[in-house]
Amino acid sequence: MADETENQTDDAKEPPTAADASAASTSKVTAENLRVLENVEVQMTVEVGNTEIKIRDLLRLNEGAVIELDRLAGDPLDILVNGTMIAKGEIVMVGERFGVRFTEIVDPEKRVENL
Repeated sequence: MADETENQTDDAKEPPTAADASAASTSKVTAENLRVLENVEVQMTVEVGNTEIKIRDLLRLNEGAVIELDRLAGDPLDILVNGTMIAKGEIVMVGERFGVRFTEIVDPEKRVENL
């Protein structure tokens, strides 16, 4: 029985294999790739809602005109990055400026499906 315990301990101390080195290398490459992407600028848009309007009606708009959107007051807003929805959120005040609080993040797999 002592021999079995000794063998299990020896197995646990095996030197790293080529697969282990490859996995570590892949992890390192992925981290390096992400660092390269960190400084890439993207366009973030917060969409309050939308509607369709005829050009005739668009040309008649003036100050004070109100256009009804397809979203109810209080509904979460869509947060898009380069046109792809990544989250839902709500408007908040940050000092004197508007900000957006993320309330729900879209599953990364669903984001890829929308590309």
